[in-house]
Amino acid sequence: MDTPPIQKSMVRELSAIPAPSHGKTFGGLAIVLLLFGSIAVALEYNSPSRPLPIGQSASAIIAKDAFADISLTAKSALVEDLVSHKTIFSRNPDIQLPLASLAKVVLVLAVSESLSSNAIVSIPFDTAPRGSAERLARGEKWRVKDIVDFTLVASSNAGADILASIADKPIRERFTNATEGEAALWRMNRIAKELGLAHTYFLNVNGLDLSSTLSGAYGSARDMAKLFSYAVAANLPAFSGTSESGLILTSPNGRGKTSAYNTNEAVGDLPGLIMGKTGITDLAGGNLAIVFEVGPGHPVVAVILGSTRDGRFEDMKKIVARTQQAITQDN
Repeated sequence: MDTPPIQKSMVRELSAIPAPSHGKTFGGLAIVLLLFGSIAVALEYNSPSRPLPIGQSASAIIAKDAFADISLTAKSALVEDLVSHKTIFSRNPDIQLPLASLAKVVLVLAVSESLSSNAIVSIPFDTAPRGSAERLARGEKWRVKDIVDFTLVASSNAGADILASIADKPIRERFTNATEGEAALWRMNRIAKELGLAHTYFLNVNGLDLSSTLSGAYGSARDMAKLFSYAVAANLPAFSGTSESGLILTSPNGRGKTSAYNTNEAVGDLPGLIMGKTGITDLAGGNLAIVFEVGPGHPVVAVILGSTRDGRFEDMKKIVARTQQAITQDN
């Protein structure tokens, strides 16, 4: 083990002291004892076994130091290590805030339970005007997986409505208590309850504001951390497209082709990204939640709520960098 710097300097000082003469034995001995006492103090201070403050672990102190001076625009944030299941950082993690398009993650979970990702369905209405680069056209035949990718990556509200529409009957066949015409929304709220998301509920399937004072979905950063960690464990393939900067999608018969550009503008600046979802409305401000790896096999979930359109990306880049620092130091 390398000698800590403070110890090395003391050793050099000690070796530089000349051997005491017989007439000065007492004074020299006192100096030597004093220096050895100083070394002992230094060793105790630098020792890994030095007692920590009551109620704190070494990892908690390291994480706290890594995030000590972080400046965020977000009202609420939470970072959780999915290996140790410890919270690395939090800010107002339990306040209930509008979710905006983070709601689409629960929608996809609800749809995926009752519809095969390889099922081919007919698009019931256009998602955008003719000529748009991001468009699913009425009457086209697409795989459910393609519609899911389009909806999540482009954060398409029309895509969310299409998924809810085509899944309505299959969900009601599986869950007989589901409400006709709102089966997907019914199932979304049941999933939130089953996962123990105490502050989360949905009033529509896409998260859009219903009015100037009422959001389409509400939840907390802690709830979203639980949701996203569940999503990657339960059905990662459904969300894998969200780690890409964009997708080119082609329908099974080759006649339909469209693009989906990722609304997560920070996707290229988030190393190890596994999945992510943006959200923005007037009431929500800017939201962003991601799951990423800090080294192979070490996933972390991070949530930003109540930031701004651009601030959510800057906030998340800071959080990812600080998280890497905290976990690297801890290891």
